[in-house]
This record gives sequence, structure tokens and C-alpha cells, in this order.
Amino acid sequence: MEILNVPLLFIEILVCVMFFICLFKLILKCSSLFSSLLVAFYAFLSLYKSSFRNLFRTIRFHCCKTLPSFFFKMAQQTSVKTKSESGLPPPPFDPTEPSIPIAYPIKTLKDLESRAYFNSFHYPFNISTVPLQPAPLPDRRRILVCHDMAGGYIDDKWIQGGTNPDAYAIWHWYLIDVFVYFSHDLVTLPPPLWTNTAHRHGVKVLGTFIVEGGGTDVRDTLLSSKDSAEMYAERLTELSMALGFDGWLLNMEISVSLEQVTHLKEFVSHLTQSMHSKLPGYDSVTVDGQLRWQNELNEKNKAFFDISDGIFVNYWWREDTPKKSAAVAGERQHDVYMGIDVFGRGTFGGGGWNTNVALEVLKRDDVSAAIFAPGWVYESEQETDFQTAQNKWWGLVKQSWEIVRSYPKLIPFYSNFDQSVWKWNYIGLKGHGYHVFMDGVKISDASWNNLSCQSFQSMSNEDSQLALSLEFFSSTDKREVLLVSNIKEQFSTDFTEVIETSPLAVPGRSPDWFVHVGRILMSGYRLTNINVVCYRSKPQTGVPKHKPGVVMKNHPLVSSSSEYFARLGNIIVRSVDEPNFPPPSSWLVRTPHVRRTTNPDGTRTLDVHITWELKDNSSDWVVFERYNMYVMEIAKEDKNPLAKLQNVPKYVGVAHVKAFYASNIAIPSGISGLKFIIQVCGVDGSIQKLEDSPFINLDVSW
Repeated sequence: MEILNVPLLFIEILVCVMFFICLFKLILKCSSLFSSLLVAFYAFLSLYKSSFRNLFRTIRFHCCKTLPSFFFKMAQQTSVKTKSESGLPPPPFDPTEPSIPIAYPIKTLKDLESRAYFNSFHYPFNISTVPLQPAPLPDRRRILVCHDMAGGYIDDKWIQGGTNPDAYAIWHWYLIDVFVYFSHDLVTLPPPLWTNTAHRHGVKVLGTFIVEGGGTDVRDTLLSSKDSAEMYAERLTELSMALGFDGWLLNMEISVSLEQVTHLKEFVSHLTQSMHSKLPGYDSVTVDGQLRWQNELNEKNKAFFDISDGIFVNYWWREDTPKKSAAVAGERQHDVYMGIDVFGRGTFGGGGWNTNVALEVLKRDDVSAAIFAPGWVYESEQETDFQTAQNKWWGLVKQSWEIVRSYPKLIPFYSNFDQSVWKWNYIGLKGHGYHVFMDGVKISDASWNNLSCQSFQSMSNEDSQLALSLEFFSSTDKREVLLVSNIKEQFSTDFTEVIETSPLAVPGRSPDWFVHVGRILMSGYRLTNINVVCYRSKPQTGVPKHKPGVVMKNHPLVSSSSEYFARLGNIIVRSVDEPNFPPPSSWLVRTPHVRRTTNPDGTRTLDVHITWELKDNSSDWVVFERYNMYVMEIAKEDKNPLAKLQNVPKYVGVAHVKAFYASNIAIPSGISGLKFIIQVCGVDGSIQKLEDSPFINLDVSW
């Protein structure tokens, strides 16, 4: 996280204050010029709208979340400098040098034109690996979410996962149709973590191309000719296709000349045609080149709407505006996304906990919503923890919008209901920290976050009472099957079929977890719904209801209600019994970069870049979703019986592409080699046995 430039911010704030003071004095002295000054004042705010917004937002966010740790780090750095004479700042970021993979934007047209990004060491790691099932956007009102989280590229820049267990995340994907990753850099490339989890839930992902007030040189170069406009459009298309996201949000918040308007239309049109995907534009520049937010779709911005996939209307609309915009759009009224700033900066309804006020109006007038900066729940100070506040806020969205998407669409699939941030405090293990489980076996105590690991999210509601039921449809019939671990007789009259699952023994499994499997044969049927239902083996009677009104009074399975607690583990649905993993000999594993370091105190560390690929890519293997990475220490040949104890694989991370960068691995004394194991994982949740996984041995006896 970058350090706040306090002197620069102070100067900018001082200039703003002086401007307002002078303006106020002029109004008092020259009341006859009042209307003219109001126009000037509006123009000033329009010119620096995004600058003011992000200036004060940056101050608040960094002061609240960065400055306390910044002063602590300053004290640490001061003490370090007294012990070290170097005191040199870290070298500038060189994307061509091997390092921990990160996501980052493109900041100049020169870098965009030269295709320099594709020469970056980080490029292969930024490719999303979860494809979006091809389908047009539904012909109904939709929700577009524009992320805008404190400038972007914070915890989510760490492609292989970060260590902050409190990182920001979204898990209410069943309410979202389009997700935009936003920053104020020229070309904002969505980190693959967001693309992977959004695609998994059937949500389209857009990057952002933005030119703001200070970008006159960018504007003049971009719109200098038709050839220039089309060339940059092709560069953007190439990036989105190479990285696996679905389109762009275009935001030209800068005035242009009439000649440049022509080239701007050519830029938008060419990008729309070459992308064959989503390309909404922001309500900013008018057809005569002026920077004036219309806060609606009208004749001044419709020309851009007609050659793109939609319009993101500015936030300052009024209650009657959505209906007017829908009338102008005609049959494309669902391509009108009315902006709602959750921070409440002039937005209808006030944003925040009143965001539903605006949503109700949009629902009534049957247009789409563009929710900007839902990270307000994370950035602002709430009375509860983030997860509770997030669920409450999105609950208001769900209640107002009344449209819920369903997933998954295909099998096989699995879900462990992970939200990418696990907070588990076991009873009796207070302060144990955050950790990772694999098939009920704990493999790491390290805290972590990784949006790519977020799986399908269940949607709880007040009708979820008693078990795990699956609904199937055929062309003529509906069947509801209950999977239950015991006492199936009491449910036999309530479902088409009741299947008793069998316990599955998992070596090394935590005693807190129980694994059950069941098989269903339903030829000619389609699985349409899975409901998680809680039940008691011995229904209690005469117990006061825990929450009156929650339980369905006439449900045949409910005789009483009481508080029920459970943790959901994995749900796996397969079309075959077990997947067929390729043997280790089928893989080609390489280490294109190895850096060995001996520190001044004599300790040794290792940085290594590992890649792997199947020797025969035409083989009919299952699709692999991720790769768990392990390292095993190999001791020197000696007679020490304790040396064998070191040959235990240690979990070091997860990869979603066929590459992994392991950094700063400590090499204990007496260790001559490291064995890196790549555990292959299928989309159905299956995991290859470690002893059958591909690997590579690395000599570390320098």
C-alpha cells in the first residue's frame, strides 16, 4: 500500500479552501454577478469532480487504515537505519524481473501501444483460468457493480493470494450481472482473482479505460486520427482476450474538440465491433465535445449509446430521470445503467444504507442499476464486523431488486462455501488463527486471502429448515431427492426418494469434520436446485420457538424450532465416480528461474519460478481448476534417524495457472535438496494424491 503524500494533499486542500473563500467574497461584493459565478462554480466542480472525490476519499481511507501502521513502520525503519549504512530505497518496479506475481495497471499510451505488458514476467500469472459460460445478458433489468475500492490493487494485487485475512471481498454474486474493476489509471486490468470468481458465478467482468481532466496529452494522441483511435481500440481488445475478461467500461471525463468527437465515435465503434462483448460508456462527454454529465440518457449522449453496449449514467439523477431515459432508449432500456454512488456523493436516495431507495425507483421504471463503490461497507466505520455489515447491506439490495440469479449451470461442480477469507475460531482454541483445510485435513495455520479460491455461495433464506434436498426435472416430471446421513424413515413421505449417505474415512481428517457420500441415478433428468436443510435426529417438543415467525407453520417436517449450528464443508456433484488424473510422467516440470541467497548471518533462502505442462496436451484429461503447491525438504545423507522426520510435505500456496513463484523459502542447515510437489485439483473438487502428483527436485547444496 502506497504511503500518503501528506504535503501534496495539504497544498491541494489549501488551494481548494482559498478558492471557496475568494468565491464567497466575490458573491458578497458583486451580487449582480451571482448567477455567473454559480455557473463558474459548477464548471469548476465538473472539471475536478473526480479529483475532489478521490482526494478526500484517499485522505479518509489512508488516514484510518494506513497512518497508524505507517508511523509504526517509520519507527522500525529509523531503528534499522541506525544499524545499516545503506539506507537505499527499494529499486523501482521492473515488470520484466522475476518477483512475487502481482496485478497492475497500464499507465501510459506508450506502454499500451508497444504491447510492453506481454513482455512482463507477471503477464502469464494474470491470465484468468475460469471461462465464462457463453450467454447473452438477460433481457431484464440488471445490476452492474463498479468496484472502485480505495484506488484498486490493494490486497487483490497478490495473484497467488495475500496474507490479510480481513481483505475486501464480494460474495453476493447471485445479485450481480456485470462486475467492473475500476481505478483511476489509464488502463485498469482486472486482477485474475476477480475474473475467476466472477466467471465461476456467471458474472461478466470489465476493465476500465479512463481519460480524466489532466489527460490532455493522452486525449490528443488517442484521438489524433482514425488510424490512431482504431489502433488503441485493437490494443484494448487484445488485452481483454489475452487475459480472459469480457470487455471495457469507457470513461472519457475530459472535453474534446468537434474533430476529436468524430475520432472518439470511431474509437468506441471499433472497440465495440472488435470485442463482440460488453462495452458500456460513462455519461460524461456530449456529442458536441463538452464535458457535461447529463445524469440521464438524452439527445446529447445518445449517439455514443447507439454505438456501444450501454451507458453508465452519472449519479446526480432525479426521481423522474430513469423513466425519461427508458423512453429515449426504447427497446434497449435495460442497457441504461443508472448510477448509484454508495458513498452518497449527490446520489439519489443518499447511498449507504439507503441505497435501496434508488433501487426501488429503478425497479419501478424497469431500467438497470450501476452500483458504484460498494466497498463503502468496508471503508466506512460500521457498528459490526465487515462480514455482518456486508451481508446486511447486500440483503437490502436483494430485498429491493427482487431478482436472484442461479448457479451453477453445468456439472461436475463442487463448493466448499468459501468466501475466500476464512475466520474460524474453534471452541477451546481461542486465538488459534486462520487456517486452511483440505478434505477435512488441516494443511496450514497461516492466515490468507485469495478470491480465486472463492467457490459457489449458498443463499440462505427463512424457508431453509431441515436437510439437503436436490430437485430434478425431466420433460414430464419433477422429483425431489433427500440426502440424509441417518434416520431416513421419518422423511420417506415428504420426498420422492430418500437416500442415506455413507461415511467416508479420510486419513488425517480433523475430528471436527465428517465426510459423507451418496450416489443418485437420475437418467433423463436435469438437476435444477440444491437446498441445504437442517434437521434434528430427535425432534424436540414443547420447546419455545427461538425466533417466532421464522419456521413455516404448515411444513410437514417441522414440529418445533430451536437454535441450530453447523459448518458447511464440501458439496460435490460428479457425472462420474472418480476423475482420471495423469501420472507424474505425463508432466514436464521446469524451473526457468532460481535465485539462491546467502544472507550476512549465514542463513540461506531460495526464490524459484516453477512451470509445468502436459507433454501431450491432446490427452482427454479432466479440466484442472487449481494446483496445490507443497515443498518437502531432503536431508543430506547421514546416519541421523531424525533426518527422515523432515521429509513431510509442507503446503506453500495455490496456483490457478500452470506456474508458481515461491519466494524467500528458508533452507535449514543439513538440507541438500527441495522437492516441489504440484497437487492437481479438478473442477469437481477431486484432488490427486500427493504421492501420485508431478514434482521436481531442486539441489540447494550451495
